Amino acid sequence: MEHPVPEGVRGEKEEERVLVSEQSWRPCPKARRRLQGCLEQVKQQLFRVGEDWYFLFALGVLMATISFMMDLLVSRLYKAHWWLYQEVGDILVLKYLSWTMYPMALAAFSTGFSQSITPHSGGSGIPELKTILTGVVLEDYLAIQNFGAKVVGLTCTLACGSTVFLGKVGPFVHLSAMAAVYLGKMRTTVTREYEDKFKQNEMLVAAQAVGVATVFGAPISGVLFSIEVMSSHFAVRDYWRGFFAATCGAFMFRLLAVFNNDQETITAVFKSDLRIDFPFDLLETFFFVILGAVCGLLGCAYLFCQRWLLAAVRENRLTAKLLATDKPIYTVLVVLLIASITFPPGLGQLMASRLTMKEYLTSLFDNLTWGTLAPNASSVANPHSVDPSGLWQEWCHPSATIFGTLAFFLLMKFWMLILATTLPLPAGYFMPIFIYGAAIGRLLGEVVALLFPQGLRSEGDLCPVIPGGYALAGAAAFSGSVTHAISTALLVCEATGHLSHVLPVILAVLVANAITQKHQPSFYDGTIIVKKLPYLPRIRSRHMASYKVVVEEFMERRVVTLVKSGGFEEVLVALDASVDAEYPVVESTGSPMLVGTVSRAQLVTFLQSHKHPQAPPGEKLATAGTLGDNCTIEPIMLQLSPWTSLHQAHHLFELLKLQRIFVTHFGELVGAVSRVELRRAIEELANPK
Repeated sequence: MEHPVPEGVRGEKEEERVLVSEQSWRPCPKARRRLQGCLEQVKQQLFRVGEDWYFLFALGVLMATISFMMDLLVSRLYKAHWWLYQEVGDILVLKYLSWTMYPMALAAFSTGFSQSITPHSGGSGIPELKTILTGVVLEDYLAIQNFGAKVVGLTCTLACGSTVFLGKVGPFVHLSAMAAVYLGKMRTTVTREYEDKFKQNEMLVAAQAVGVATVFGAPISGVLFSIEVMSSHFAVRDYWRGFFAATCGAFMFRLLAVFNNDQETITAVFKSDLRIDFPFDLLETFFFVILGAVCGLLGCAYLFCQRWLLAAVRENRLTAKLLATDKPIYTVLVVLLIASITFPPGLGQLMASRLTMKEYLTSLFDNLTWGTLAPNASSVANPHSVDPSGLWQEWCHPSATIFGTLAFFLLMKFWMLILATTLPLPAGYFMPIFIYGAAIGRLLGEVVALLFPQGLRSEGDLCPVIPGGYALAGAAAFSGSVTHAISTALLVCEATGHLSHVLPVILAVLVANAITQKHQPSFYDGTIIVKKLPYLPRIRSRHMASYKVVVEEFMERRVVTLVKSGGFEEVLVALDASVDAEYPVVESTGSPMLVGTVSRAQLVTFLQSHKHPQAPPGEKLATAGTLGDNCTIEPIMLQLSPWTSLHQAHHLFELLKLQRIFVTHFGELVGAVSRVELRRAIEELANPK
């Protein structure tokens, strides 16, 4: 006679039978356990020196490979454009259409594709990343889905060539940051450790340097430039991370060029042949100072006009509507205007518009003095089929001198550069200003060579002036003044492999920065201001009056507080009154001694677990209980005094990445200071307009 088996016991036996059958299907259990043990041992041995080394190496190699492949694809696309331009023959209308339609199509696709995936893929990316590094959270900006959109969009933008005149430094910094965040998540999966915010910032610091190093092949200046541009305060413990990742990226970037037979060995990206036995005369230092002053003044004008135009485009009814609903149409209209002006049979022949971005720099850094040379007609016919030493002939025109073409280039590119910064597509803006500065230096160098054809020495060996050295100084000075960076002096030396002019270059950069930093915010800070990102501006004023501004003058006095003995109604009123992430808790109404803070999430939980005084009696919730009994009150480690200076408060907010801090007087809560009040105080009190 069979006894009935209870349902619970029967279910347990069936589950056990299923588990046994599944285990029996897995072959070689002992071998698998040994293999897992060996893998754990290998992981422990590899990570004994620290897992950061491996992930930083992977970051550098990954970004270098993407940068090289992007350059290779852009070169092919540009050659296709040039082939199309030549194949249409001498029909002027077809030449114009081939010259304008090609970049219009690429720019429209870049805008439409990137914006359709994510709106965060447009622009440079450095202003937003700079805001993130101050502790502000920008949702989805570093999400991995932005990576593909930015890569495809940037490739199409660069394929437009010098017609649109945009670069890739800023977008590559953004791409490196996204790759670093993704690799950080992979590291947490491998090491099974929790990645906190500080660990993520360490990877972002290294990503900044990688983004610059994989574009110029310059690891040292890449680290220094990223620190100057991106960070207000820098932790020295992160120094090695940036250098290691940047070195891996720069080395891999140049190594791939050797593997692709582009070069015989690892050399500079824009290798120059400037004379090194006697690079400049001591008396030429005066002209380098003048060059720095000119770059500083033009940098101020550029920054002011760029910020004004960027704001005007956003405020104008027509352009604002296009940017809100039809971004590709706005891009097509702007690119059509720029491409029409750079059309080679038209005004483009006075601006060497047939050269690529790299060929622009190669020609401007040329060792020759253009004013003493005669052009070759065959070389002018096809600039891409001659030796790089003959690229200077693109600047020659029968109806204008070298000085006229360089001056016209500077005049036209000034407003064209500013207009291109309003395009809603992935693009960098450092390379264009780098080339523009090189043209400024080249023009001044040619003028000096014309005034002193035998050099500045009146006796002894003749040492003629080298205009290419002025082009080096101009590129570093103008780009440094626009970005408020000194490391561009080292960047131009690393990118060209030429160190003989390093001292006059640094001198020109310092003079240019002294002028620009006094009168204008940097390019990236100006973009932050126009986009109204939550970023703390620098205190530019160094007058004694700015040091006398104290917290009491600008703090928020009306602060929503909770008492330690508060109940349901007090908590409900506080949550309705503000949307703060945390609320200060005081001892009592009569004694506003600051006890600590309680988070908004805990207050919501407190309301959900307690009964409203006017609720029906059927609800089974607690009717009694105070805030101090049911919520965890976190102690406050840092407070401000009403007499704390604005400079000290600003320093604390930047150093500790604070969002809000309370002000107490002998322990009693008297106010609070957030980034909003601090920014308003800087703009109104320390940096008056």
